[in-house]
Amino acid sequence: MEKLKPYLAGLAVVFIWSGWITISRYGVHSQLQPADITLLRYWTALLVVSPLIFRYNWRQFRLYQYLVIGLGVGFPYTMLSFYGLKVLRAAHAGVLVNGMLPVLGAIAAWLLFRQRIAVHRYGAIFLIFMANFIMTGDTVLAVGQPVGIVLLLTAAVCYTGHMTGIRLWRMAWQDVVVIVPTVNVLLFTPLWFLLPSNLTGASLQDIAVQSVYQGVIVNVIALVCVAYAIRHLGTITVSLFMSFVPVTTALLAWGVLGEALGGWEIAGIFGCSAGLLLYAWER
Repeated sequence: MEKLKPYLAGLAVVFIWSGWITISRYGVHSQLQPADITLLRYWTALLVVSPLIFRYNWRQFRLYQYLVIGLGVGFPYTMLSFYGLKVLRAAHAGVLVNGMLPVLGAIAAWLLFRQRIAVHRYGAIFLIFMANFIMTGDTVLAVGQPVGIVLLLTAAVCYTGHMTGIRLWRMAWQDVVVIVPTVNVLLFTPLWFLLPSNLTGASLQDIAVQSVYQGVIVNVIALVCVAYAIRHLGTITVSLFMSFVPVTTALLAWGVLGEALGGWEIAGIFGCSAGLLLYAWER
């Protein structure tokens, strides 16, 4: 059972992150502004983990390490994602952010850890990447979409930095769950006053949904699962888990947001599944 725990953690992240993309796309098209959702996300998480903050040993890591871990999955990542979601569909966001993670994770693992994997696994990573790209069809390249693409790809780079830092500095989930909300509340709260906001005009239901899902489920539970899985499985394997998010996101967006699930998405689902099976195949 102990050997299964990291894989179960990775699987949990897939479903939580798929829900996050869907909930976020819903949120950015409500009365809430991206800055409002970001503020709710980190203040809620801070309140949840506040008992741990005062007992945490803040001297064990350096300032730049706190910034990389905190901001990699912090407000730069969320703001880039939220503004990207204003332009692109939820399914496309899953592709551009999570679909790129295996590629970026493999590059980071090779550069920083000199980690080599079997040739057939590089083939699996390429197959997953192509399957994710296929899921976008031809609509993602339509006029007006490049800005959204750039925003979401930059978000993917930020998240890769977060995952790589966890492994590089051997951080445990106890570290991550405290660092992320603390860093972001301190740095983002002053910025919120300068950004477009409609927090006072939003409905209590929208505020509650975003606070609970963004602040508790994503920023506490999912971060714990990600850090635990990376510590036991490594960056590349966890990136591959995350690359399956577009599949579950497309299904959720179809069921919750009414976004059509066409032939491109179905082909991408089969391609992702085949790539994951190929990666797991032991020669």
